[in-house]
Amino acid sequence: MIQPALSNDALLADIASAGIASAGTASSGNDENELHLWWLGQSGFLIQHRQRHLLFDPYLSDSLTKKYADTDKPHVRMTERCVDPQHLGFVDVVTSSHNHTDHLDAETLLPILKANRTLNLIVPEANRQFAADRLGVPSQRLLGLDDGQSIEIAGFQITGVPAAHDEIDRDDAGHHRYLGYVVRAGPWTIYHSGDTRLYPGMAERLRPHNVDVALLPINGAAPERRVAGNLNGSEAANLAHAIGAKVAIPCHYDMFEFNTVSPDEFSAEAARLGQQVAVLRCGQRWTQR
Repeated sequence: MIQPALSNDALLADIASAGIASAGTASSGNDENELHLWWLGQSGFLIQHRQRHLLFDPYLSDSLTKKYADTDKPHVRMTERCVDPQHLGFVDVVTSSHNHTDHLDAETLLPILKANRTLNLIVPEANRQFAADRLGVPSQRLLGLDDGQSIEIAGFQITGVPAAHDEIDRDDAGHHRYLGYVVRAGPWTIYHSGDTRLYPGMAERLRPHNVDVALLPINGAAPERRVAGNLNGSEAANLAHAIGAKVAIPCHYDMFEFNTVSPDEFSAEAARLGQQVAVLRCGQRWTQR
C-alpha cells in the first residue's frame, strides 16, 4: 500500500506548524498571505490561509471498500489513509462537489461535524436534501450553492461553477447536481473542479476568475470501469493552460485500483505546454508565497 508523505500526528503537526509560521512577523521571513495546501487523497485537499481552514471533498474512510467488497467492482484501496477525520475539528469549511461517496462520505463528515459543531458544510443546492439525509442532519444545517452563487465564510469567498460528470445535470428546479468551486483566499484564487469532463465554454467561464491554483482530476473516462468519467491527464493540463492557471495540481488517482492512472501523461502534456504543475504525494504540503 502507498504510504502518505505525512500522516496522522506528523501531518497534524505540519498543519499546525504551517499556521504558526504564517502568523509570524515580516522580519522572520513569514507572510500572513502564504497559502498552504495538503493533498489528502482522491479529490480531498486541505487549504490553510491566515490560520483558517477549508477542506475540499474529503474521503477519509474505507466506506467504499466495505460497500463493494463482495461485488464485481471491488474498491481496493491503494493509499493508506493519511488522517482520522475526528482530528480535523479545526476546519472551518468543508465542501462536497456532488453526491458520490468519495465526495460526500458520511464516515468522513460525521466525525468532523462531531468535533466541530459550528462547521460550515457547502453542497450543491440540488443535493442539499440528499446530503442532509445521508448525514442525518436537517437540510437547513447545510449551505447550498449553485452556478454563479457565492458565499463568504471564515475569510474564504466560495463561488459555484458547473461541472460535467459525465454531463451537465440539473434538478427539476434547474440547480446543478455537479459543481466545482472557485475559492478566493486573500490574494489567492483556487479552483477545485470536483469530478468533471470538458464541456463547451468551460475555459471561457473560468478564465475571468484568474485562477492561481487549479485542482483537477486526471483519471479519465474508461467505460469498462462502469463509473462516470473525468478529465484525463492531457485534458487536465490543457484546461489549466487554457484558463491561465499559475499552477495545476492533479488528483483523483492512487485511491482505488480499478479507477486510477499514472500522473505521467498529465506532467508530460503540461511540460509541452509550459504549464507549471505540482504533483504531490498524499499528505504532502505545497506552499505558495
